[in-house]
Amino acid sequence: MSTTATGTFTFRPLDPLKDAGLLHRWVTHPKAAFWMLQDASLVDVERAYMEIAADEHHHALLGLQAGEPAFLMEYYDPVHRELVGLYEPQPGDIGMHFLTPPTDHPVRGFTRSVITAVMAHLFEDPAVKRVVVEPDVANKAVHALNEAVGFVPEREIQKPEKRALLSFCTRDQFFAARGVAV
Repeated sequence: MSTTATGTFTFRPLDPLKDAGLLHRWVTHPKAAFWMLQDASLVDVERAYMEIAADEHHHALLGLQAGEPAFLMEYYDPVHRELVGLYEPQPGDIGMHFLTPPTDHPVRGFTRSVITAVMAHLFEDPAVKRVVVEPDVANKAVHALNEAVGFVPEREIQKPEKRALLSFCTRDQFFAARGVAV
């Protein structure tokens, strides 16, 4: 559980079959263009998340607010997924993605609260020393959010599907960005 400026969030494992319809609406929306699933069918989304559910190195969670799905969070071991061969992983590294769904009634500060809750959730595990992200270089909005929670860009990298900005956030950087003494 994580309490933020816009409320309290809890997390539950994503159920690829039960949650596929919801995820399909989220990842195919124009707002989610950087997820590169714009043309995915419901079955495509279901399959993609069934693969994640079966993968010991990649996990998907739904963030809940008042018990209702409010965002998607994925985390992965960069030694085995996403960034293999693209940087030198350190012990305690974990990769992360998050997605807030489209809404007709945006709440100011919601997305920042989501990334804060995601980071707090990851750092609840004492084995996690540093979070690594690789958003598309063109995704300026997420770069600003990443910076707000303590991420420091290292360099651009070329992934098979995109040009990405490799960035890192240690536990100390995250807590300093929140104004919390460690």
